[in-house]
Amino acid sequence: MTRAQYWLTNILRWFDSSAGSDHIDSTSRSFNIIRVIPFIALHLACLLAFYTGVSGFALAFAFGFFLIRMFAITGFYHRYFAHKTFKTSRPAQLAFAILGASSAQRGPLWWAAHHRHHHQHSDQEQDLHSPHQGGFWWSHAGWFTCDAGFAMDERRVKDWLKFPELKFVNRFDSLVPAAAAVLIYALGEALAAWAPGLGTNGLQLLVWGFFMSTVVLFHATVSINSLSHVWGKRRFDTDDDSRNNFWLALLTLGEGWHNNHHRWPQSVRQGFRWYEIDVTWYGLWLMSKFGIIWDLNPIPKHIQEETRNLDAQRRNRS
Repeated sequence: MTRAQYWLTNILRWFDSSAGSDHIDSTSRSFNIIRVIPFIALHLACLLAFYTGVSGFALAFAFGFFLIRMFAITGFYHRYFAHKTFKTSRPAQLAFAILGASSAQRGPLWWAAHHRHHHQHSDQEQDLHSPHQGGFWWSHAGWFTCDAGFAMDERRVKDWLKFPELKFVNRFDSLVPAAAAVLIYALGEALAAWAPGLGTNGLQLLVWGFFMSTVVLFHATVSINSLSHVWGKRRFDTDDDSRNNFWLALLTLGEGWHNNHHRWPQSVRQGFRWYEIDVTWYGLWLMSKFGIIWDLNPIPKHIQEETRNLDAQRRNRS
């Protein structure tokens, strides 16, 4: 491949993740500057906030859009597509695949494939985003800047490849956040004309409601990679260095109970005790009551008993 072809192929991958897939070195951990230009641009766009200013509505919208998309990532990208901890209908899985893709964290199949790889090789040399292998910044934001991070091993998501709509969202994942940005800008312009008292407009709502919200969402999500394997407490003696962290659990709607999750990833619930706040679990439980999802995998009795025994031992030692 010539240098011109290399540049063109990587630019095409901004829009079509399968472009030039035959030429991707899935083992390369070298920095790919072309691939990360959109990621850099997303962060730089946040600086427009100094020009647009801020309004209460823009902040509320940004926070709400953060929460909705975080739930799509934690509840569906993670607990559904990666671990299949519950069942849902085909329309619902597509809806949350699209909502998750609006987070600009790639497609659901790519996300699930990399997460399944992580569980198989957690904190080992093959684990692409382990802080114990590449350091904090690599595990936080470096691992997806290389071709090894960009590539997707289809063998890990054979169960999802039978759905052409999921394959489409996964292949053209950048279309979803682009469409979301356009709609948010249009909403801001409409509100500027119809509800000027809100003090917002298209550019302001785009900057806060999409750019800022998406950047914060990204860094909150990947904090589980970079922080949950070094910061927190270990209830279970797992083969990796996963840890439970109350503050990360609040930030990520329950994903911070990471040591629990690595002990029993088949459970839809990651907060194993009543006091371990797991907002994603509460949301999924509520959805099950409305029949949107069903067959939620519980925490097995032997894991519940193990949890209580370990907590009792810790109290006795203290």
